[in-house]
Amino acid sequence: MVINMNTKYFRNLEIVGVFLVFGLAPLLHFIYDLTDGSVFSILFGAINESVWENTKIFLIAYAIWALIELLVSNVYFKPFVVGKVLSLYFLGAFIIVFHYLFALIFGKSIVWIDVTIGFLGVLLSLLMSYKLVVGDKDLKPYFVPSLFLLGLFLVGYFSFSVFPPHIELFRDETTGFYGILPDYADQSETVLNNL
Repeated sequence: MVINMNTKYFRNLEIVGVFLVFGLAPLLHFIYDLTDGSVFSILFGAINESVWENTKIFLIAYAIWALIELLVSNVYFKPFVVGKVLSLYFLGAFIIVFHYLFALIFGKSIVWIDVTIGFLGVLLSLLMSYKLVVGDKDLKPYFVPSLFLLGLFLVGYFSFSVFPPHIELFRDETTGFYGILPDYADQSETVLNNL
């Protein structure tokens, strides 16, 4: 599927991507606090400690790297999009499922386990996208469904921080609130107890 491109070059881009995505995610985790809640940080950073917001930072870092890869590599566009969209969904599912699995096993979330899950998710997602993009399987028929999934992802991604559904995935694990935390959230535990 790769046209006029060194497969080794694309493989190296994916390897570099593991470290860049994993390195960008922590920055995106703290950007909301560092910028005092700027609109940019609401869209691209973690606005609370919910599972969704901690997954979101890996997803946007992954998407940013995919865009950079598309610009600097010479691959067929359609298979590239299909491979990246499928691996993006895989990354989100991997992080969410394993976060809840380990939280169930240990009775709570543990930061170093969540960080390890994020790293493994990024590694496996980039490996998956590499295999799909350079593989022999014809991915062109999946291009339109992938565009639909990408659009669905973007709508959800940009709306869930501001208008989160009131389900466990979007609940801040430290405060119990959903979405952007109100100013009074850190005033006292009595506020939480009265909700």
